[in-house]
Amino acid sequence: MKEEGSKFGGLARHFVLCLELNLRSRQAFVYGYLVPVLFLVAFASVFRAEIPALYGQMGQILTITILGGACFGLPTTLVSERERGIWRRYRLLPVATGSLVGGMLAARLVIVVSAAAVQVAVAHFGYHTPLPANPVQTAAGVAVVCVSFMGLGLLVAALADDVPAVQAIGQCLFLPMIMVGGVGIPLVALPDWAQRASGFMPGRYAVEILQLGYSDPRGIGHGAFDFLALAVIGASAAIAGVRLFRWESRRNLGRATWAWLGIALAGWVAIGVSSAATGRLAMTVPPDAGFGAVSDSQIESITYEDLPGDFELVSRLARPMAESKRDGALKEFSVDLRSWGPGRVADEGQSARNLLSLAGIGDVSQNTHEGEIARLIFDELRSRLGDEHLRRVLAWIILYPDAGAVLTSAPEMGFRRQFTEAVIRQRVDLYARKFLGKLRGKIRD
Repeated sequence: MKEEGSKFGGLARHFVLCLELNLRSRQAFVYGYLVPVLFLVAFASVFRAEIPALYGQMGQILTITILGGACFGLPTTLVSERERGIWRRYRLLPVATGSLVGGMLAARLVIVVSAAAVQVAVAHFGYHTPLPANPVQTAAGVAVVCVSFMGLGLLVAALADDVPAVQAIGQCLFLPMIMVGGVGIPLVALPDWAQRASGFMPGRYAVEILQLGYSDPRGIGHGAFDFLALAVIGASAAIAGVRLFRWESRRNLGRATWAWLGIALAGWVAIGVSSAATGRLAMTVPPDAGFGAVSDSQIESITYEDLPGDFELVSRLARPMAESKRDGALKEFSVDLRSWGPGRVADEGQSARNLLSLAGIGDVSQNTHEGEIARLIFDELRSRLGDEHLRRVLAWIILYPDAGAVLTSAPEMGFRRQFTEAVIRQRVDLYARKFLGKLRGKIRD
């Protein structure tokens, strides 16, 4: 018992030593804490128009922090110590290799989790980003993602001969996930082929878990496959990294290296194939966090092809018209529209959806003024919300067509006939796309 206690105390001191060395290192501090904050500032400058700021991107931001700490910070530290002969001396200790590596991994976990906490604090106090909707689950998600990515870090350390090689190999992991893996660029802004390719990369599943914890009221419980993906990819990389672990700085890696590397890559392929087979690689939209969380990249992803023309049978829309040119019926409708109750509810998103429902009802009922009614509703929305705010509301309605409620009749506005919800939702989507396209100059008005 005394010997076990002594070993435990020694491992605890090794854990504390790893923390102290990292915190004393200026390079480790810069890469561990300053660089993640710079990434946050960069995201804030790109998504500065969002309300609330960064709320829909915290999953990406936290994933970048974990990637940097686990795939760069961890192997850089391990390889640097190996080059200085520290691990060769560790080999002489009467302690299992796993215990020494475990102490170093535990120290890295503390560093990465604390860096993530710093980012959350900076986002909250610097950009008024709301705190996580599920704080405990978000913290658990950060820990799970970190453990998975540290498996990749161990493999990078095993393959790299020196610190520059760590940077080169790390970039081979980092850049694809940043560019097409849903980490740096939101999935909704990527082309279809990139969305499908992202299913083979762990970054996609990390972002999904962390965003679920941060902004989705349902929490990370709905990310079972994401957990499975990270577990498989992280475990296969960790096993390969442990089997290829090197005490010496210089050692020729034989054929077994390629075999173990193949096992690590097999985890990526297995998850990608499983995702494709279960239909998880289709175009995705982040969990609905309200129109305030709709990003500019999501708005850019909306297309306007196949929309009916303004003067075709479906979703007619009259040209802009001066108030003096409106006949008696349209003037009366315009006055009633301004005070119409469903169009004045407290929830601006639902209010806009109700107004679009009214345009849809007018279109489906084949009212003689259906195009003019749609134009009046468009003008009313612009007057109330302003173009910048309205484009985000319209994008939210387009991206989440099944959210909220739609009106299927409006007797107080002269439309007493009842229509099916599916038909009205279709018209709401068409008019929302037309209005947004005209606001953004994508459709000629």
